[in-house]
Amino acid sequence: MKSQAGRPTISDVAKAANTGKTSISRYLNGEQHLLSPALRERIEHSIRQLDYRPNQMARGLKRGRTRLIGLIIADITNPYSIEVLSGIEAACRDKGFTLLVCNTHNEVAQEEHYLNLLHSYPVEGIIVNAVGMREEGLSRLQQSTLPRVLVDRKIADFPCDMVGLDNQQATTLATQHLIDQGFNALLFLSEPLGKINTRRERLDTFNTLIARHPQIVAAQAECPLHDGQQLDNLLQNFYSENAGKRQAIMSVNGALTLQIARSLRRLNLQWGPDIGLLGFDELEWAELAGVGISTLKQPTWQIGYSALEQIVSRIEGTATTLCDRRFSAELMVRGSTTY
Repeated sequence: MKSQAGRPTISDVAKAANTGKTSISRYLNGEQHLLSPALRERIEHSIRQLDYRPNQMARGLKRGRTRLIGLIIADITNPYSIEVLSGIEAACRDKGFTLLVCNTHNEVAQEEHYLNLLHSYPVEGIIVNAVGMREEGLSRLQQSTLPRVLVDRKIADFPCDMVGLDNQQATTLATQHLIDQGFNALLFLSEPLGKINTRRERLDTFNTLIARHPQIVAAQAECPLHDGQQLDNLLQNFYSENAGKRQAIMSVNGALTLQIARSLRRLNLQWGPDIGLLGFDELEWAELAGVGISTLKQPTWQIGYSALEQIVSRIEGTATTLCDRRFSAELMVRGSTTY
């Protein structure tokens, strides 16, 4: 007999096993050695017969633990974000945590909404792939007593654990490759920089390296991700203004690389024969796209896994100093930069 419609309780199990609720609690909490073999068998039979499933949330709250982790992610459709999420999920499974995923669609207002929402849930920590928080959201995150880790972002004057790419190493690897391949007209193309340190670190490193090579014509431009007309104009102007030079584009991330590839097709330009193309983030289709597109492969799965490991260290009190863990990129050379 079930006390609630369709959902048996611990009292139901105790009654069916002809014992008290204390014995059932001991069984469920791993203290089975305190019970006789006959009683354990009766409890196991009753649990199977009633199809009893403990309310893990209620049990966690009673012990002061929920093992819930909140994740605020900028854009779940971005291949980078998908791989990071996969790594975080894998670490959650390994360490016995459950993930609550909040996708902001790259909207700051949604970012703030989910920050407020997660503080109303009994999460033990928050992982944030920040878009570029406004003061309200930043203030709320700073004031939070919850353990938190930033993925692929740093926020000025906000001491917080961070896990992401070594942007200086990655940009140096990419820029030097283009220089070694003889390109003498380079365009660094980014989405709007805003306050996003990742994009600024990549641009600053690019400019520092190019300054050592005065013979190279270098330009930098920003373009919203889905403004196809503006992107077409930027690329057409760069190509026309540098006619006769060996030209190449460096894209700041995988989502933008895809838009650049589409724009070049619209302009009847081929990456490789007509213009070089190298993008941050490895894309599944990069090696299949014509002569192939050179990319910087980030260990995104490992970044996600490491972020969850760090938040668990904070929760368990084993992390004593701020973490700033940077992973190195791998250059995947294809025909778009060696044609």
